[in-house]
Amino acid sequence: MAHTLALDIGTSSVRAALFDEDGNLQPATLGQEACVLVTDTDGRAEMAPMDLLRRVKRCLRHATRGGEVFDAVGVSCYWHSLLGTDAKGLPVTPIYTWADSRCRTDAEYLRATLNEREVHSETGCMLRTSFWPAKLAWLRRTNRALFKSVKRWMSPAEWIQLQLTGEATCAHGMATGTGLYNPQTMEWSERMLEVCDVRREQLLPIEDRATSWRAAAWYPAIGDGAASNLGCGATKPGIAAINVGTSAAVRVMRSKGKAQAPFGLFCYRVDTERFLIGGAVSNAGSLHAWCMRELRVSADAAEVERELAARPTPEHGLTVLPFWSAERAPEWDEHSKGSIHGITHATGAFDLLQAINESFYYRIATIADLVNAERIDRWIVSGGILHSKSSVQRLANALGRPLHANLEQEASLRGAAVFALEKCGRAIVSPQLVSAVRPSKKIHDRYLLQRQQSDVLAKRLS
Repeated sequence: MAHTLALDIGTSSVRAALFDEDGNLQPATLGQEACVLVTDTDGRAEMAPMDLLRRVKRCLRHATRGGEVFDAVGVSCYWHSLLGTDAKGLPVTPIYTWADSRCRTDAEYLRATLNEREVHSETGCMLRTSFWPAKLAWLRRTNRALFKSVKRWMSPAEWIQLQLTGEATCAHGMATGTGLYNPQTMEWSERMLEVCDVRREQLLPIEDRATSWRAAAWYPAIGDGAASNLGCGATKPGIAAINVGTSAAVRVMRSKGKAQAPFGLFCYRVDTERFLIGGAVSNAGSLHAWCMRELRVSADAAEVERELAARPTPEHGLTVLPFWSAERAPEWDEHSKGSIHGITHATGAFDLLQAINESFYYRIATIADLVNAERIDRWIVSGGILHSKSSVQRLANALGRPLHANLEQEASLRGAAVFALEKCGRAIVSPQLVSAVRPSKKIHDRYLLQRQQSDVLAKRLS
């Protein structure tokens, strides 16, 4: 039986594994490599292309070391990131990831000179630091020689495909996250190309055509958000996906209607038939990791879980604005910094951990309210949050909605496989869901009050 090889390139790690023809993970083939993200206090968040390529190759070798036959390769990769190469495809810039916010001033300039609502209506993207227009403007302003030396602009996934297969295209599901693409016409936006001083020939052609690698069809990468929806089965009307990992997002997939989103949310293509409406927050699991590291909370995961489970309501008296990194949806306030209000001598590490986690749950709840929540009857949760039952329950209480845990822990990786299998003509059954984790109305009401206090503090500090 032929398998499908899936590759997931994430901000924190790279994963690769084989899946059978029904989209089932073959656990023994799963390989994983941690990524190295270079950051600083000015907003730098970049990766070294050659280092990423080496990690990808090691994961692919691990996944295929058993010699199993695979006939397709599907790829998921973080959206929005930018890499410039020379004419031969060699990198001349680092990978500027979605989290790199050094282009704040340039994003402001674009908003001052362009109508952001019009640009959002055309591209589905905001004029903010996450997207290519601000990054390109920043690079052109701060290092014009480097900007002019770039012959091709692409995502890291396109570059990896180019290195491994000798050619590459840009999938609709990757072009859509750049800010240079129109999800309605499904073409590069001539207006945004002119604004960014980028020629069409500097970009790869937009098509979902596969290239060949080891006699298999390598399909161009789609964004990790689209892959996550495919992987967890949130592909039909009335179903929403909530992914909580390093960052977090709420996404609803549609195939009918106009490919546009409310201002502040995104509209991204999955392929020529489907698109996503939703929003993402930069600060999620990364904040939990920060707490565990900097607050020196117990290294015993079981102890942490017991302690958090014993704290079902916000009794800590803290109000937190979770803006350790530049925030995204729905307000896109990229200048706000993290803030913790209400600390006393009685405040402990677990109070801070709980309050900081709750703070980004409120951001998720706000986005959930904006994606026509009344029309959604099933909410599927995936990502690292599933390792903590108390965290899933707390999120359900904060949202006031029942949550179904996705049993497929590698949602984006599986989604990459599903995308390739679909292209090969396979109809994939959605994964089974467990019984819903239901919210407590009494506790939800408490969280609503706390969420309102967060909004008041944000307005006061803005």
